[in-house]
Amino acid sequence: MWDRSLENLVVRNTRQTFDRICKNKDVEQFTPDPYLATLMNCLLWLFYGLPIVHPNSFLVITINSIGIIIETIYLSIFFLYSPPKKRLKILIVVGFEVAFVASVVVGVLLSAHTYEDRSRIVGIICIIFGTIMYAAPLTVMGNTNDDSTQYLKTIKGKVIKTKSVEYMPFTVSLVNTINGCCWLSYGLIGNDPYVTIPNAIGTVLCIFQLILYLCYYKSTPVKEQNVELPAAATEN
Repeated sequence: MWDRSLENLVVRNTRQTFDRICKNKDVEQFTPDPYLATLMNCLLWLFYGLPIVHPNSFLVITINSIGIIIETIYLSIFFLYSPPKKRLKILIVVGFEVAFVASVVVGVLLSAHTYEDRSRIVGIICIIFGTIMYAAPLTVMGNTNDDSTQYLKTIKGKVIKTKSVEYMPFTVSLVNTINGCCWLSYGLIGNDPYVTIPNAIGTVLCIFQLILYLCYYKSTPVKEQNVELPAAATEN
């Protein structure tokens, strides 16, 4: 039940972001990176959980199947209200993700003939993209004084420079931390290093966000505190 409860919490917090986007009909300075990273992560973990790769992984299949549906909805909304450049980025990245996952599926099924080999290959790939998923919310897209120039900067840099946690709400960071701890425990109990490693790294990244929040939340103007940061989903 913990997986469903955490998923509901993350969805509820992320939905606030999309309620704002739909209301304003503009994605403003939000970035699709977390949703793109989570979609890739869910696709890979879904393949990992299939009986032909890693038997007895029903929970992994269920959660990531739901995650794919949720991320598809979020990306569709984001695409609808994005400017042309962001739309092009979404199309290119999603196309790459589908092609990459398809190549992984074909390559693994043709080259690996045991559960152990398939689990190892797909598991290593999942570790890489699982870590990317947790790190994705640490990026925000902003505008410089020149509106035609955009730059990518980490939340750490933005928070420290502006002394504001506008794009790093406490509830999202807290839920993601708890989620990471739960999946970390799941991996440890099941003696599955491919679940354990990315969620251990993800938990550390989420704790880092909480520390930054505690350091700078008092200096954040009240009017800014309702802005939501796209959250990493509850999937591995």
